Amino acid sequence: MTGAGPTRALRSAAIGVVLALALLGAACSGSEEGSGTSTRRSECIPVDVTASSEKIQLLGELAESFNDSGASVEGTCVDVQVTKMSSGAAATALADGWDVATDGPRPTIWSPAASSWGQVLNARLATEGRPPLVAEQATSFMLTPLVIAMPKPMAEALGWPTQPVGWADILRLANSPTGWADLGHPEWGAFKLGKTNPNFSTSGLSALIAQNYAATGKTAGLSSEDLANPQVVQFGTDIESSVVHYGDITMTFLNNWFRADRRGTALNYASAVAVEEKSVIDYNRGDPDGVLEQGEQLRPPRIPLVAIYPTEGTIYSDNPLYILDADWVTPQQRAGAEQFEEFVLRPENQQRVLAAGFRPGNPDVALGDPISTANGVDPAQPQTLLETPSGQVMNQLLANWAQQRKGARVLLVLDVSGSMGDPADPDDPFGPTKLDLAKQAVVDGLDQFKDDDLVGLRVFTTGSGDGTATFKDLSPIEPVGPNRERLRRQVDALTPLNGTPLYDVTQRSYDELVTGFDSERINAVVLLTDGVNDDGDTSDDARQLEALLATVANANDGENTTPVRIFTVAYGSGANPAELKRIAEASNATAYQATDATTIDAVFTSVISNF
Repeated sequence: MTGAGPTRALRSAAIGVVLALALLGAACSGSEEGSGTSTRRSECIPVDVTASSEKIQLLGELAESFNDSGASVEGTCVDVQVTKMSSGAAATALADGWDVATDGPRPTIWSPAASSWGQVLNARLATEGRPPLVAEQATSFMLTPLVIAMPKPMAEALGWPTQPVGWADILRLANSPTGWADLGHPEWGAFKLGKTNPNFSTSGLSALIAQNYAATGKTAGLSSEDLANPQVVQFGTDIESSVVHYGDITMTFLNNWFRADRRGTALNYASAVAVEEKSVIDYNRGDPDGVLEQGEQLRPPRIPLVAIYPTEGTIYSDNPLYILDADWVTPQQRAGAEQFEEFVLRPENQQRVLAAGFRPGNPDVALGDPISTANGVDPAQPQTLLETPSGQVMNQLLANWAQQRKGARVLLVLDVSGSMGDPADPDDPFGPTKLDLAKQAVVDGLDQFKDDDLVGLRVFTTGSGDGTATFKDLSPIEPVGPNRERLRRQVDALTPLNGTPLYDVTQRSYDELVTGFDSERINAVVLLTDGVNDDGDTSDDARQLEALLATVANANDGENTTPVRIFTVAYGSGANPAELKRIAEASNATAYQATDATTIDAVFTSVISNF
């Protein structure tokens, strides 16, 4: 489909994502919930908007402008408030009836990253005999295409900008045992791809669709027969083999890339990451997470990224504004929502969309800065758009990916110190303990690994094991499939014990993963703790921490051929998120927070999305 409109390209339903929604909703909401606007005016008609994270700041600012505009319905003012929730999380919440206690205000408007999520929601409701909540077509607030982001020198080595670059080039480098040496750059090492998990992320799902189309040579009509073709299966397996790790959001990769750039090692962290065009603009501005905090200073990277629009075709995220056909939406709220839709599509407000790095949803607003080659993107692209597959094919895409994705070799390291016996909710002393909820999160997380992933389980506290060791291995690192039930039983039997030898167990776990490094897999430590280092001797804490950071700091510096990542989870109010973040970022991994211990199941699901 060449030159077709983005809305038509997305119109086919990605119904197959329903398979992933149960996990998706919990994981993403744990990391992305938040508010984008100001205090509610109780005298006005409330219009709540639930929006995906990439536009929360922009849509929140537009909501504030709308609220100040004097908009009213039948003489009563309208108050729009914007809350952040990932597309999949919101789809799950809506399908499950929307629990205000856990999901926040019931939305009048839902704005996922792409309209395919609306079709996913309707498909799930239909299987339960329930009416649709969203219309087949919706207002597109703004647009941004999926691109392959690459450091400019690497793109130039592939022939950019004069030569077309696509998934076939990615495949060729992924298959090469000598990597970038084939193009005269042995110093860059192997080709390393960053991709988000398609069960969690719109960009990951779009990349999965695009690479399968590339394998077939089609731009529309991807079929189950295509996906069963051994050549297509091998194409996908080879692409996934080059993945650094997965994740639930692209900001994981962009933030890691940006930190590596400050150290002068950007070319060794990742060779390419599948992201949306807007992310390239933000990164090159010096704002890799796309959210400019008050007082934050922009620092452009040393090495900018460029957007590769795959020659085989790509997909738009069209950011629809769905006014929900829900029983909680009153006629007055619908009228207010319609006014807000009209407001955000006004040319002056679409200019704000453009200034934020998105393409305007109003076709009467011409493209301009920052959609420009100076920012690493091309306003003349994309030339070819891909049709989103049918629901049946989407089901098969995700099922195939579950087998094709790069395997994992992971050591789960769980704090069982005495403080884990404290109530998870301080206001409910008779409720579950922190350890109770952590155990359930680990048990649920085991189901997300594929059977041949290698998973080990280690618990730690002072005086564990034989009385001198700081940890005890409940299970060695071995295929998880045959051992899930045994692991579940072992986890269920855990009890809180003594102190927290955090630095020692992290260092020794990291060293073990390095010693047994498997180049065919994602090698990682997942460290969950509710405290700070407490091994009975605080005099050596600073030296221990600095030694640990120094050991892992070169995880992806181009010289280390055994990169092991440490994903940390700060659990409960007693943990030190800043310290754990230093440990994670030193290894080019991600730090997660469940400082509200009751959110641990959702957060742990996000952690496991990296594998």
